[in-house]
Amino acid sequence: MRAASFARRLAADGYDLVLVARGGERLAGVATALAERHGVTVTPLVADLASEAGCTAVADRLGAEPPIDLLVNNAGRSLNTSFVRSTADREAGLLRLNVEAVLRLTLAALPGMVERRRGSVINVSSVAGFFAVMPGSTYPASKAWVTNFSQSVALSVRRHGVRVMALCPGYTRTEFHQRAGIDMSKTPNWLWLDADAVVRQGLRDLDRGKAVSVPNWKYKIAVTLGRHAPLGLLRRVARDTRGGERSD
Repeated sequence: MRAASFARRLAADGYDLVLVARGGERLAGVATALAERHGVTVTPLVADLASEAGCTAVADRLGAEPPIDLLVNNAGRSLNTSFVRSTADREAGLLRLNVEAVLRLTLAALPGMVERRRGSVINVSSVAGFFAVMPGSTYPASKAWVTNFSQSVALSVRRHGVRVMALCPGYTRTEFHQRAGIDMSKTPNWLWLDADAVVRQGLRDLDRGKAVSVPNWKYKIAVTLGRHAPLGLLRRVARDTRGGERSD
């Protein structure tokens, strides 16, 4: 999972960490291993960010002491069903995690960062947010929101010494698709990115002051071409990453 890649890299860089996940046993094991290996303080916080209680618990921690210098909003989900076969509850759940949690946690962290005149937020978005290329999926729309939200907020806080960035990777080898039940076996190997490499590039772009980071040259080219491609062409090449072909 990409969260583990962030945790390993930041612990190696000397950051004390607060790690959030739904699974308490696995989370505790990761926290202990990182603390022992890197000599940092790692605090596990069990919370489901798709729930009101979980989101509130993490937001409360972001406003407490000791202060958080870097927030990584990494949680997200997709659905292994098309929109017309979905339910309102499932779609609302996706938006609670992909959109509402990002909004609430960013808002919880930023006032303290602005007051201290330092701090950073990385909101993990996706290349999918630049195009409507997953027929019948609200996932790209949710990530388009994350990217635009991050850019807008970045403009409002940068004069206070605070950075906000949207990290927009392409296909990355994590547990994301497996957990959603999405068959990615037909996706060519050359499209896949390594999670650790994505994190390295993202942190490098954050240091450079970028508001949007698209790791890897092939996805940078895809975004540039896709932004200028005719809509008809995008419709012809659109493919459902859940394994099915496009449907008009």
